[in-house]
Amino acid sequence: MTHIKRFDHVGVTVRDLDRATDFFVSLGLEVQGRQPVEGEFIDTVIAIPDSRTEIVMLDSPGGGSSVELSSFVRPDTVDGSPDAMANVVGLRSLGFEVHDLRAAVDAVVADGYSLVGGIGEYEDVWRMAYVRGPEGILVSLAERIG
Repeated sequence: MTHIKRFDHVGVTVRDLDRATDFFVSLGLEVQGRQPVEGEFIDTVIAIPDSRTEIVMLDSPGGGSSVELSSFVRPDTVDGSPDAMANVVGLRSLGFEVHDLRAAVDAVVADGYSLVGGIGEYEDVWRMAYVRGPEGILVSLAERIG
């Protein structure tokens, strides 16, 4: 059984959200929304207590996968390493929508990889978790629940 339904988004943590947004828009991506995210959901998923980030979602003109740009208000961004958390500048996660989040997480853990934080639910719409894959790559697995 395959867990992945489709490729969803790539998440990139940046220091200067406006500059990064302008860069991707100049390449042809379209801004779909911008909003701050904080609270229990984000703290649970990324395992950084009291975090706050500003997120811009960008789509290609024809639809499909998205780019999520994120700039942390707190804690401060940190230069990269193979064990990087979600607030580190650079490519931080590849996101996939899955059929069954729990089964997907269990399979990843069984293969020797680890859950970063916990499984969080966002507004009764998404259930999500970060797992750390090979070479420290963060992978976001999400299941639509509403």
